[in-house]
Order: sequence, then structure tokens, then C-alpha cells
Amino acid sequence: MFPANFSAACSESLYDDPFCLEPAYRPFYSTDRANLLDSFTDRSLALAAPVLAYWSLSLFFHYLDTRTWKWLDKYRLHPSAEVSSKNLVSRSAVVYAVVFQHIIQTFLGLLWLDEHPPKAAPHGVAVHNIAYIIQKPFILFGINDPALVLSTAEFVYWWAIPTFQMLASMFLVDTWQYFLHRAMHLNKFLYKHFHSWHHRLYVPYAFGALYNHPVEGFILDSLGSVAAEWATGLTTRQAMLLFTISTFKTVDDHCGYSFPWDPLQLMSGNNADYHDIHHQVIGIKSNFAQPFFVHWDALLGTRMTREDIEVRRRGQKNKTQ
Repeated sequence: MFPANFSAACSESLYDDPFCLEPAYRPFYSTDRANLLDSFTDRSLALAAPVLAYWSLSLFFHYLDTRTWKWLDKYRLHPSAEVSSKNLVSRSAVVYAVVFQHIIQTFLGLLWLDEHPPKAAPHGVAVHNIAYIIQKPFILFGINDPALVLSTAEFVYWWAIPTFQMLASMFLVDTWQYFLHRAMHLNKFLYKHFHSWHHRLYVPYAFGALYNHPVEGFILDSLGSVAAEWATGLTTRQAMLLFTISTFKTVDDHCGYSFPWDPLQLMSGNNADYHDIHHQVIGIKSNFAQPFFVHWDALLGTRMTREDIEVRRRGQKNKTQ
């Protein structure tokens, strides 16, 4: 490990070292500010961001729900009238339950997130440490170029490691939620006493995305996110990004619209149309994956598409003829 004043020591030529260079590259997202916003600590912002994301996107889709624009009809997964006629819980009860889950989620965050996160090692020191680790493969291939090694180390530090952490955390959230969600459908006790709450919404809508039994909300959503953050070593700011993206994705998956230009629906096959199938009787034992990708459904044979539904219905029709 290099001393804290490594860059200054290098500038005074105290080290005869090929990597005694100040890393020159820092990406757009890097900042030395103690907090991203002057008025809030990063901890407070990380707790507030998912709640603000939830209600801002929910209100946008609720606004669309109240419109009678004809051009919207082709994107609606269900006619507007079905929301009130088929769902088994009032909108006010949904709002109360979601607000309560946000309170629990925020309280857990207050206990989990450090008020004053530990200071990270100086970026230059971390980049140089990576450079010393990765120089051996370069030498094995006959490349002895300290500047190239250092630029590669910068890429690893600023992009490769954070990207891996984010993808790994998404994978862990998906894994946590898939297997618990599936268990809540296969176990009659868990379904009856906990998960059946969420399926009172036969026709999903945006602000009902987190309408759950409080126990399920805590274990499935809040605790799963905390576990993913801990396992992948996310910083508070990285956790803020993960929680916000997963919140946007969850709301969008319940929005009731299949928009071809929605980036959240384009990022994977796990979108509003995919999750809507799970909320119907024919698909209630399928499409357990949430919120990001569909790999567990695909691997374990629980994936159902609209085409699968048509095939099944045709088969049922043929049997009755």
C-alpha cells in the first residue's frame, strides 16, 4: 500500500518507480464533494431518492390513467374499467400500505447506512495499487509500457469495478426476489397469509407496485436490497443509484402500459407486459422474476409469454370441442 501522500512524494522524485505518475483520467461522475447536495447528506439522499422515484413515476402513470386519449388505448394492457371492477382492494388502502412500507424501508436504511461513511483511499493510490496488480499479465505478453498499464488501471478502477458491482448487485436482487417470490406462490401458508395481498391487484397499476403485506415488503424488497448492497460492497452513492433504478423498474413493471419507447421496458424482457401475465390467473405460477432480468424464469422453466398463453388456450379449446 502506498502512503497517503504518494502523489506528492512522486512529484518530489522520492521514488524511482515507473508508475510514479499522477492518474490523469477521472470520469464525469467523480466528485470530491463530501455530499452530492449541500442541503442533504448522502445518507439522507439515499433514503429519500427511492421514495421520490416511486411517487414521481407513479403519479406520471396515474395521470395517464385518468386521461381518455384514444391514442393511449393501444398501449394499455387492460381497459381502464377493469382496474376498478376486477381489483379487490381500494386505491386508498393501497396508498396507506405503500406509505407504511416506505416508512419501514426508511427506518431500516437509517439503521443500516452509515451517517458518516468511512473515507475511501485516495483515488490515485487505488489506481496505482491496481496497476501493480495487473502489470504481470502485461509483462507475460511482452508489453512493458507503464503508461498503458496505468491507463488500464484507471479504466478498471473507474468503470470495470463499479460496473461489475452494479451488475452483481442486480443479479443478487433478482436471485433473492425470484426464489422468495416463487416460494410464496408454492407454499400455501405463505401465499394465503402474505403474498395474496399483492395479488388483490388483478390489474396492476403503478402506485400499487409495492402494495404488499408489511412482512413480505420488509423481507422481499427492503432486506433483499440491503443484502445485495452488503454483498457487493457498494458505496452509499452506488446504493442510492441501485435503489433508485430498482424502484423505477418496479413501478414501471406494474404501470399497465406496454410502451415500445420506454427505456425501462427496453432494458430487458422483464417488463410491464411480462409481469402483467403473472398477475393473471393463467400465469400466476409463472414469471416470478423481478425486478431486472428473466434468467431465473428461463433457466427453471417458469417463463410464460403471450404466445405461450395463446398456445395453452388453443389446446384447452380443442379439448372442449
